[in-house]
Amino acid sequence: MRSVRVAIVHDYLNQYGGAERVLEALHDLYPDAPIYTSLYAPDRLPAFYRTWDIRTTWLQRFPGSRRRHQLYLPLYPLAFSGLRLGNYDLVISSSSAFAKSVPVPPGAVHVCYCHSPMRFAWDFEQYAAREALPAWLRRLLPPLMAWLRRWDRATAQRLDAIAVNSRAVAERVRRFWGREATVIHPPVSIDRVQPLPPDEVGDYFLVVSRLVPYKRLDLVIEACNQLRLPLKIIGDGRDRPALERLAGPTIEFLGAVPDEEKFALLARCRAAVFPAEDDFGIAQVEVQAAGRPAIALARGGATETVVDGVTGVLFPEQTVDSLIAAFRRFAQLTFDPSTIRAHAERFRPERFAAEFTAFVQARLVRQLHPAERKEALARWN
Repeated sequence: MRSVRVAIVHDYLNQYGGAERVLEALHDLYPDAPIYTSLYAPDRLPAFYRTWDIRTTWLQRFPGSRRRHQLYLPLYPLAFSGLRLGNYDLVISSSSAFAKSVPVPPGAVHVCYCHSPMRFAWDFEQYAAREALPAWLRRLLPPLMAWLRRWDRATAQRLDAIAVNSRAVAERVRRFWGREATVIHPPVSIDRVQPLPPDEVGDYFLVVSRLVPYKRLDLVIEACNQLRLPLKIIGDGRDRPALERLAGPTIEFLGAVPDEEKFALLARCRAAVFPAEDDFGIAQVEVQAAGRPAIALARGGATETVVDGVTGVLFPEQTVDSLIAAFRRFAQLTFDPSTIRAHAERFRPERFAAEFTAFVQARLVRQLHPAERKEALARWN
């Protein structure tokens, strides 16, 4: 039986976050697979991406698209629907928005690793509340979001199988798309950081995040202002000027930093703080790999990655008062770095590779002719 021809489709490649780390793991599993995406900004991603076979849509040529991709929101469905993939047997979409809608060749298997159904459409009111949108745009967007929700659900019905990064996202897929999904937690490079001796741990708290309104970093800054706690913030984004105006003298903005520096800061922090509802939250696992606790909102992926009172502290409400109470509770607790590290071991890249490969192979076998099925199973086992 010939080898399986694979293509990978990703929403956009103009920012670096958890979805891109999953994409890297998919590329490791299928190194010969081309990456199809709406647009690509090589200067905003690690240099090794330039060695990949990356193929973009016509949105790549639009002015400002690589820096302000949100401006072209209504065009993404059209861009992906116009992609013509080659003669592939397997299409893997890595998607939180549009990539899952790509037309696939006849007979091909399409599996989606869904980071979340498009949150800006399904949670529009929550997103809009944190953005400084002009009045005319607030009136224009709701009908567009309603159309996008219908389109999102309709295109999800064409998928052969869906994997998701957490139980929270599986529930969103069930609720919004009416589909079942397999939970495969994303890979976390936990061996890039190790716990330090207690005398090498600092006295600061840490945030690792894109600086955008829905991440609610204003809550952490306000809580640290009131408690006069030292806080370092790793990350950049359009909300940075507003957050800097809010910050008191104990707050330090570090901007984007290399991974080596990020891991060094994680290993030395008292705890890392996560005030937003993350679909999974790779950084929450990274800090635990360093043997340090996480202080996180008790929603979304945090309920699967943080063990309250053991590997960190969960707080129930997305408010300053709730976060202040969490800081005070944290100060009363003692955490064992080896226990925290052992918990993070559950999210190793090897586990992701094994689970995702088995997930894909099971779906491919269902599509094979019975005469090929036995041979395929023998090769994969």
